Amino acid sequence: MNYKQSRDSFFIINILLAALLSCFIFSSSVYAAGNNYRLNTGDRIKITVYGEDDLSMETTLGDSGVINYPFLGEIAIEGMTIKKLENYIRQNLDGDYLINPNVHVSIEEYRPFYINGQVKTPGGYPYQPGLTIQRAVSLAGGFTERASKKNTFIVHENRPQSRIRASLYMKVKPGDIITVEESFF
Repeated sequence: MNYKQSRDSFFIINILLAALLSCFIFSSSVYAAGNNYRLNTGDRIKITVYGEDDLSMETTLGDSGVINYPFLGEIAIEGMTIKKLENYIRQNLDGDYLINPNVHVSIEEYRPFYINGQVKTPGGYPYQPGLTIQRAVSLAGGFTERASKKNTFIVHENRPQSRIRASLYMKVKPGDIITVEESFF
C-alpha cells in the first residue's frame, strides 16, 4: 500500500466514524425525548415484533385511547410512554405466545399542534421535533400585519388551564395550542 492509498483509506475511515457518531448522537437524543413522551389521541405509532410479521402493525391512536392488538385484545395506551408500551407488549406476549419477544415501538407521526389568531393560515399542523413558536408561525404562513409578536400565548396539552405568555423561541409540544393576539398599533 502506498502513501496515497493509505491517506485515502484514513480519510474514508474518519468520514465513516464521524457519520456513525452523528447517527448515535441523533438517535440518543430522539430516544431520550421519547422516554418521557406520553402517547395521546392523534399519535401514529408503529409496533414491531422482530421475526413476527403478524404481530407488527401501524395504527393511529383514536379518541378512545385504546388499540386492538393481536392476541392481547384492547390495550389502553393513552398516557403511556413508548418504553412502557414496549414492556407491556413484551411481558404479555412472553411465555404464552412467544419466547423472549423483541418488541420495538416508535412514533411514526406525532399528534398535531394548533395555532390560531393573527397568523395567515390558522389551524392544526403536524408536529415536528424541535419545533419552536417562530417555526410554527412560519408553517402557518407567517404573522398577519395586525399580529402582536409580544402577545403570543401557548397552552400545553397537559396543562389546559395554564395560558403562558410565550417567546418566539419557546418549544412547542404535540397537542399545544398557540394563540397570536392582535396588536393595537
